[in-house]
Amino acid sequence: MPTETPFFMREHWTYDPKVKAAPRADAAQGLETRALHAGYHPLKNLKQFRSFATPIVQSMTYPYETFEKFPDYIYGRSKTPTVSVLEERLAALEGGEAAVSAGSGSAALFSLIFTMARPGDNVVTSLNIFGEGYKQAAAIFPERCNVDFRFVRDFSNPKAWDATIDKKTRLVWVETPSNPTLQVTDIAAVAEVAHARGIPLMVDNTTATAALQKPLELGADIILLSLTKFLSGNATVLGGAIVGPEALVEDIRWNTTEFVGAILQPLEAWLMLQYLETLTLRMERHSANAQAVAEFLCAHPKVKHVNYPGLPNHPQHALAKRQMKGNSGLMSFVVPGGMAGAAKVMNSVDLVVHAVTFGTSRTICMHPRTITHEHMTQEERDQAGIDDGLIRLSVGLEDPRDVIADLDQALSKL
Repeated sequence: MPTETPFFMREHWTYDPKVKAAPRADAAQGLETRALHAGYHPLKNLKQFRSFATPIVQSMTYPYETFEKFPDYIYGRSKTPTVSVLEERLAALEGGEAAVSAGSGSAALFSLIFTMARPGDNVVTSLNIFGEGYKQAAAIFPERCNVDFRFVRDFSNPKAWDATIDKKTRLVWVETPSNPTLQVTDIAAVAEVAHARGIPLMVDNTTATAALQKPLELGADIILLSLTKFLSGNATVLGGAIVGPEALVEDIRWNTTEFVGAILQPLEAWLMLQYLETLTLRMERHSANAQAVAEFLCAHPKVKHVNYPGLPNHPQHALAKRQMKGNSGLMSFVVPGGMAGAAKVMNSVDLVVHAVTFGTSRTICMHPRTITHEHMTQEERDQAGIDDGLIRLSVGLEDPRDVIADLDQALSKL
């Protein structure tokens, strides 16, 4: 009989704030180095693959050597070699122990909460979260799993977070900077509150990525990532990941995704590995271009308001400077005339593309009120700053002067 107990027969992970992860062996390496070498090195992996590039192992099942011995890879729903390289690289970039990937960012979030929470439990978060995450929090988990979500109203006040946590809280969830209003939450302050209550903190690092923000170094325990956005950078891959303690990652892998099956495929993982090699370069350019566009919009007479942490008038500008290395390529701005005004501008752009995603090499725009945040009540949208005239803008890698010229001509139509 097999001599080891498989992961899927082990106990579920439980959070212990006293247990701290040991530093990674590659922690001294620069982020750019880890983006190229973590998980696979052409010389160190010669015995496994004689290849400069990470191979695509396009197999969904793996033979057993003997009846008594479980192989490292068993079946495609749990682990595959190419995906494992990507997971190791994502963990290295964030500075975490391990990572487990998923078919999308939403699937990664679902797998995390489904693994950690039980009927009667709750999760504490705010309204500064992505639209599909809000749908899970407001309807799917409460109605179908009896897991409640509590929304902190004053997200910038650590005492408000503390007051919302109770004995049934299993996770505190922060998205910073938030999509689409770019609110910045103090990770260290919320981590201190959560840990004092014995609760882990999860930070959605999709907008900033590890190139601009290191939540684990600021006290977070778990990272949520949408690989679809800046991490891939070109709208060709749909994927997500959870980075955190190895025991949690393997609990998710063997007790949730193994059975739910919302996994990342080898080809998509291989593509992601290619894209990650240029992550730091791309995020520097996204941030520089977005800063120029934000400054233009802030000074434009037909723009009512701009949400971008790089602007001095942003309410968390000082916090963003302290917590981040750059401000990413995502922003949003409000035009007069509500929904009609937003439609006029978006229908008038020529270079900018109207599409539902962000973090791409091309500049794109989207209307949150009618797409990503349509499920919110009007009161919740008002609280979250989702104005009818709000346009989300993801600034790409073009010459920023061309993006500005296009926005200028579109705004002139108002």
